[in-house]
Amino acid sequence: MSATSERRVFDAADPDVNVYRLLTAVVVPRPIAWVSTLSGDGRGNLAPHSFFTVACARPPVVQFTSVGSKDTLRNARETGEFVVNLVSRPLLEAANGTSAPFDHGVDEAEALGVEMEPSEQVRPPRVRRSPASIECRLHSTIELGDSTLVLGDVVAITVRAEALEGDHPAIAALEPVSRLGRDEWGLPPQVLRVPRPRRPEDVTGR
Repeated sequence: MSATSERRVFDAADPDVNVYRLLTAVVVPRPIAWVSTLSGDGRGNLAPHSFFTVACARPPVVQFTSVGSKDTLRNARETGEFVVNLVSRPLLEAANGTSAPFDHGVDEAEALGVEMEPSEQVRPPRVRRSPASIECRLHSTIELGDSTLVLGDVVAITVRAEALEGDHPAIAALEPVSRLGRDEWGLPPQVLRVPRPRRPEDVTGR
């Protein structure tokens, strides 16, 4: 760790630097993949993963990262399926609760009373009160040090009727929360509309 006149520099190779803590405080806000899976023998699992994003637009692929080998990862590999449930503000406490270190094989949804319902095209159920879900079949996994990147082919997206404006999900109804650093969460964002420039001239004035 060193310092300049304007910045403090953290060396990622320094064993005394907690890079994970810094990354999770700087790469913010992070959307949450509240992933529901089934084990090979049909036991449910529900856990939040805050390293989550879209990996490919066409074909549609999403990705999340399992830090360590967790039931979510084992189940996705065993069955080849998982569901990403969006965490809305009313579901924050339930999603946070499912992050507790339950014993292997415990169904977090059942333990915490999170109501589930059948998905459309995959076996793992979805969270009934989640305003949107993404049903996936496992594309591949990539080992990266202590973590595993999980890629899923999107086979269906479901959105509750009250969260739609026409055929478009409404951000005010989705109320997505996000993860920040430490034990901090981000509440549904204030929305600012900024049209994307169609030509360089639109921003350079030339």
